[in-house]
Amino acid sequence: MTFVFRTGFALFAAASVLALASAAKAQDSFGRLPANAVLVTPQGEILDYIPDSGDVQMMRDRRGRTVLVDAWGNVVATVMGSGRQRDTVRRRERNPDVYINQGYGYSDPAFTDQGFSEPGDVTGSIPDFRDASPPSVDREELPASLPDENDMAALPAEEAPPRQTLPSAAQITKKSSAEITALQVFLDREGFSPGVIDGKTGSNVTKAIEAWQQATGETLDPNNTDDILERLRFTGGLPITTYTITAADAAGPYVASIPEDYAHKAALPHLSFTSTTEMLGEKFHMDETYLRELNPGVDFTIPGTIIKVINPGEMKKGKVARIVADKYRKQVFAYDDTGTLISAYPATIGSSDTPSPSGTVQVDRIAFDPGYTYNPKINFKQGENDKILTLQPGPNGPVGTVWIALSKPTYGIHGTPEPSKIGKTQSHGCVRLTNWDATELAKMVSVGTTVEFLD
Repeated sequence: MTFVFRTGFALFAAASVLALASAAKAQDSFGRLPANAVLVTPQGEILDYIPDSGDVQMMRDRRGRTVLVDAWGNVVATVMGSGRQRDTVRRRERNPDVYINQGYGYSDPAFTDQGFSEPGDVTGSIPDFRDASPPSVDREELPASLPDENDMAALPAEEAPPRQTLPSAAQITKKSSAEITALQVFLDREGFSPGVIDGKTGSNVTKAIEAWQQATGETLDPNNTDDILERLRFTGGLPITTYTITAADAAGPYVASIPEDYAHKAALPHLSFTSTTEMLGEKFHMDETYLRELNPGVDFTIPGTIIKVINPGEMKKGKVARIVADKYRKQVFAYDDTGTLISAYPATIGSSDTPSPSGTVQVDRIAFDPGYTYNPKINFKQGENDKILTLQPGPNGPVGTVWIALSKPTYGIHGTPEPSKIGKTQSHGCVRLTNWDATELAKMVSVGTTVEFLD
């Protein structure tokens, strides 16, 4: 994916975000950001947190754009506002890969990545920002040195980080939601996850096709629906099936909402799902909105109700000997002991200020349905909390339903309470997968499995 494409995608994603809570927090920190500001990195990604005001300064580049610059003169993010630019982008294209956010604040500490404390209990930590004190920034000379798209494109080839080369996926032509769903289900059953199944094309679908082609040596035509349906016939049947809501489904347990404050989270007996639809969406690898679209007017709380759901098939099985976390592709690859690629998953891996590790580490331990211990002495500072807090397990916990601890302290591969954001935002160093993908991977790895991070 080129820089220009990523930037275009980020601009449109910014245009589609509704009422960002992060903008309000940014206004508190900097005092001058637009109420609906979205922060986009020089790589064209949406920043899912607000940098501390002590770490960055607001400046203008030579195009007149507001940018956040760290103490070393590096551009952390460009501030994307609203108005004419947003409306123009919205009219220009309709990218179905965009996730419409309806209340998630990008600075929410629930999305800070965590390390591992006691067995079955997760705690969090963020690596030190820098070891040395930075020099002061010259606010007058800095704008002339800011990079733009042309500067980025002109970097010498030898300076570019190493990339994996996978067989390119064919461009998907205009297809119906049902046809895209069939494609997503096929890839999901094959172990090459497209992330949440929502009947829409996007980067996660493209990456899954390319990984499947790499593993099989075949070329998949995503526009040949007859071929995809024939393949589905041998792997579990039609992509959509029916399901009868049970009394257990309706009973839960559920919580009314998941609070942001960790002290309030710690008061909950379980970080459960908040609704039957959220639970069913995760159970069937679906986007919750898509579940509702397939079942208009349905009350999902009534036992005996028959609904339409995705038929994801059986969980992938095998023994993973090596994992590759590709930061550039935002994808995790799993290989067996013969070097054969057996599965791949879209992932959110690190960010510019708190990157994931480089090089090779190993799986240290695996915990299913882990609890979470907040310790302000080693964790980020969350709200006004200054005491150790114990958060109970649950799919809406900070690390979801799975924690795969790595040999580098505080880093791991884990689930998430927000599956629709996987591969579309940044993390604070760890590797986030959907809960179902993290569970599938965790059941195929063991202590000592190699994990290699590619830049």
